[in-house]
Amino acid sequence: MEPNKKTTRNKTIAIDVREGAHYLERCISITRPVKLEEVLDQTILGDTFDVLKNLPAESVDLLIADPPYNLNKNYHGRSFHQMDAEAYRTFTTAWLQAVIPLLKKDASVYVCCDWRTGMILGPMLEEFLHVRNRITWQREKGRSANANWKNAMEDIWFATKSDTYVFHGEAVKQRRRVIAPYRENGLPKDWEETKDGKFRNTGASNFWDDISIPYWSMKENTAHPTQKPEKLLAKLILASSDPGDVVLDPFLGSGSSSVTAKKLGRHYIGIEQNEQYCIWAEKRLEMAEHDSSIQGYADGVFWERNTASLQKEPCQRKSKQKNLK
Repeated sequence: MEPNKKTTRNKTIAIDVREGAHYLERCISITRPVKLEEVLDQTILGDTFDVLKNLPAESVDLLIADPPYNLNKNYHGRSFHQMDAEAYRTFTTAWLQAVIPLLKKDASVYVCCDWRTGMILGPMLEEFLHVRNRITWQREKGRSANANWKNAMEDIWFATKSDTYVFHGEAVKQRRRVIAPYRENGLPKDWEETKDGKFRNTGASNFWDDISIPYWSMKENTAHPTQKPEKLLAKLILASSDPGDVVLDPFLGSGSSSVTAKKLGRHYIGIEQNEQYCIWAEKRLEMAEHDSSIQGYADGVFWERNTASLQKEPCQRKSKQKNLK
């Protein structure tokens, strides 16, 4: 095999800025206050602190934020350097104060973190919002650690702007295999038998062990170092928004939140300063025009990891292309 040549099964999106120039042209930049319709269903290229101050107040139904964890990390030419705790609090306060005025009164908020930054984020979120829960999800990938326990978990803080908020528990049930099926009067009790086995739909808890990190043979996979899975984003979006709602991601990365919002019939606004990642996001949004499937989600339920599932019908919404200056 030629060096750096992908196998036919490797679906990783890794087009560079030169190859993806036409995708970059679809992104917009803003340097003035804008109306919601000007940024709806758009990838905004720019620094999130510069962009947020120009977005319309009380226009967002759901905020999904995946800020840089407080680690030394290279994001394809843009490096984030670990700070002391006080500096990271200052950074977090700055983006929270910028984004909260954009939230509707009944908006929900999800913030991703690792265990260390979570100790900073939790108390800070309580200063600005109503903290409802902390989700812990299992990362099944990662190398072993010789001097400490392997870090196989990440957290997501769930908060709301007020005591009025949307939550659809029925929309995020998980389908689990029944190991010890119970019958009543000879009939299955709270489970069903299918050609693929015995299953029960259970309510979602705040521990998720059914998430697969995107890998090389998945269509959603990119070369982004910390990409979140569409399945994970789908749970947040289905639980805490309605069709047609607006989902904002101020740290978009390779576009998972925007792509998943589009697939699920929500509007999206994504902000990203890295041109490379904007290209990958736009490529994935284009792919979503023809394929709205989300790996691990079908028939209105989330399937256990490594369980086969059916595909959904493609979504039809088109994206706009323009620059706002």
